Amino acid sequence: MPADSTLIGRSVPRAAARRTVEGLGRYTDDLDAAGVAHVAFLRSPHAHARVLGMELDEARAAPGVIGVYTAADLAAVCAPWQTRLAALPAHVSPPQQALAGDIVRYQGEPVVAVLATSRRAAESALELAFVDFEDLEPAILPADIFEPAQGFDAAAWAPQLALDRQIAHGDAGAALEGAAHVVRHRFAFGRQTAVSLEGRAVRAEYDRRSGRLSVQQSHQAPFQMQQIYAELFGLPLGRVQVAAPDVGGAFGGKLHAFPDEIAAVALAVLTGRTVKFTADRLESFLADAHAREAQAEARLGVDDDGRILGMEIDFAAGLGAYSIYPRGSVGDALQAIQLAPAAYRVPSYAGRARAWFQNKAPVGAYRGVGQPIAFALMEQMLDLAAAACGLDPAEIRRRNYREAPDTPGPTETGVVLESFTTRACLDTLLAEMDYAGLRAEQAALRAKGVYRGIGLTSFVELTGVGAQLYGPQQVRVAAQETCRLSLEPDGTLTCRTSVTDQGQGTLGGLAQIVAETLGVAPHAVEMIAGDTAATPVGGGAWASRGMALGGEAALRASRGLAARLRAVAAPLLQCEEAALSFSDSGVEGPGGARLSFREIAETVAFRPYLLPGGTAPALEVTESFLPPDLPYLATNGVLAAHVEVSPDTGLTRVLGFWAVDDCGRIVNPMLVDGQIRGGVVQGIGAALFEECRYSADGQLLNGSLVDYRVPMAADMPDIVVRHIETPTHQSALGAKGVGEAGTVGALGAMWCAVNDALAPLGTTVRRQPFTPEHVLSRLHGLEEEFD
Repeated sequence: MPADSTLIGRSVPRAAARRTVEGLGRYTDDLDAAGVAHVAFLRSPHAHARVLGMELDEARAAPGVIGVYTAADLAAVCAPWQTRLAALPAHVSPPQQALAGDIVRYQGEPVVAVLATSRRAAESALELAFVDFEDLEPAILPADIFEPAQGFDAAAWAPQLALDRQIAHGDAGAALEGAAHVVRHRFAFGRQTAVSLEGRAVRAEYDRRSGRLSVQQSHQAPFQMQQIYAELFGLPLGRVQVAAPDVGGAFGGKLHAFPDEIAAVALAVLTGRTVKFTADRLESFLADAHAREAQAEARLGVDDDGRILGMEIDFAAGLGAYSIYPRGSVGDALQAIQLAPAAYRVPSYAGRARAWFQNKAPVGAYRGVGQPIAFALMEQMLDLAAAACGLDPAEIRRRNYREAPDTPGPTETGVVLESFTTRACLDTLLAEMDYAGLRAEQAALRAKGVYRGIGLTSFVELTGVGAQLYGPQQVRVAAQETCRLSLEPDGTLTCRTSVTDQGQGTLGGLAQIVAETLGVAPHAVEMIAGDTAATPVGGGAWASRGMALGGEAALRASRGLAARLRAVAAPLLQCEEAALSFSDSGVEGPGGARLSFREIAETVAFRPYLLPGGTAPALEVTESFLPPDLPYLATNGVLAAHVEVSPDTGLTRVLGFWAVDDCGRIVNPMLVDGQIRGGVVQGIGAALFEECRYSADGQLLNGSLVDYRVPMAADMPDIVVRHIETPTHQSALGAKGVGEAGTVGALGAMWCAVNDALAPLGTTVRRQPFTPEHVLSRLHGLEEEFD
């Protein structure tokens, strides 16, 4: 791509890319003209119970009801499923069905489905359905979850311990024994959920004559769901179509197969009707994927100069009732212990991760998957070590950063880095935020009883993840991204991509790449995405892959199509191919002679006899991309938070936030900065507000937006974003990905900032979110570590 490109690196509005996929819409109260039926679910009110019997006749007789269905009914068309990970053979999740059978394992698990002519009619009929439950003792993790087996029902899972993984390098115990300073901290991370703007939704239609299943779904990975539906319903893959329209937010929460959505599709297959399900906000809190319920204890040893000698992390997590299908629920735990030391030289390291099944909603992917936890652990430990050594927090980081690798290679814990620019990111950040000035202001205000804190987090984000993650686990998830670029006979450009868009603006960025290469306006590129019947196979949207992988595929396809256009235009314009250039939707030769794309396309389609040999190359190119030499494309950066904590109210106010990120080549600065700022907002929300709170008997206590606090605009400071650009050598485009960077580092920056503010008061926060209640309890010595 030419160095003086005019579109790559510019902010082009998202609307510049035209889209051909329509949204799902929302449910209506009446059966629409297409005869769509609506399903609603009776969900378990218990965290753990046995189903003794059901009385469903009144519900079946209710107005508008088409049918009432149980697990046995759906089992006639839908097979059960079970999450298994080949590389973790001891990780065995219970088999799962679209509707629960004899045992329910979490509050909100669907038990009975009512299909009716409207959502209103289905919900009204649910009031007439009766299920007799025998309440069983729930397995809810105790205050200290490192050894909870004694509180578990042995009949619920076999085994209850879902994961026990250890990573070791050097002799961490000996290193800590010989360290001049050893610091220790315990952490508790609150369970969260994605709360995307648009809830989950699915619309399924099954044609009994052709045996074809068509599903529209608010999802991140349509090809994954095509595989799952084909397997569960015993259909050939080619007879299953899954379309994921322009989705209104996902954040990893729409990356899984959910039993209520599978039940809706099963009802379409069973009844031959078009069936629609839309999760409302209340049932989303119960039944969507949760994430990040965990505890950790860490020890870090340094010498008198503050250089790290050794580190130990003991990590434990709750996974929920099932390991979520098909990717599993162990990502938070595994990535927490592997990535914590990724940015630093840690000569000796030992990490252990355990995870337990429990009677709560299953844990799944949420923006960053374990990485926010990893860097919160590491950065807080560095701040404690800096205090022990009398060093500034920025200085101890600078002394311990790992050096940039000469060639791509793994760290001590196996994290593969191609480049590493955290020193440059830190220098840029400190200058941008006036770090020295803020420290001077902090000292002056402390003398007046005002407690402000500054927190830093250095991070490594794993982006553009390839087949090495799920392939060895034998999980059928496509990892490459593909672009099929066509010049239609009317001269329009159609870009079909495997990448899906949940509001990131990825399709607009891909349109920029095509437009720049072929000399057209971005709005002239017709973008088609999110449909297994219309687009090439690929992963969709996860692990910051849209531009890193999908963008490179689009660039390669654009260059391939450009070569074919030159081959056709050169003999028509009677010049060498090298003399041709692209502009204004056409090809221009010497002396101003030109052919429009339409003229070229019509010649190829309708008058190939005008070309040498009477034939022409197809004006369609398909290209796929995965990093050829690496398992993923790792980015890095540094974030900083500036907060004020009131010792009287326990409230934390965020005064400022800064981010410096190296995501490789930037295609669209507006979209990149938007991704970072959005991620930071989610990280601040996790730090201060968000938590799914459960009672001791497994009841969700705050299952609505009245009680589950999410960050508002008024809570947020100005978020300053700057960049270091180090293109990856794995692709011609050079983009690495950026979708999770803000979230990955924000929690750690906030944790360090709040504890920095509290340092003169002699206490630290240990439990996230840092609610006023937790802060005041720590200040007044009223709270045990994890009570």
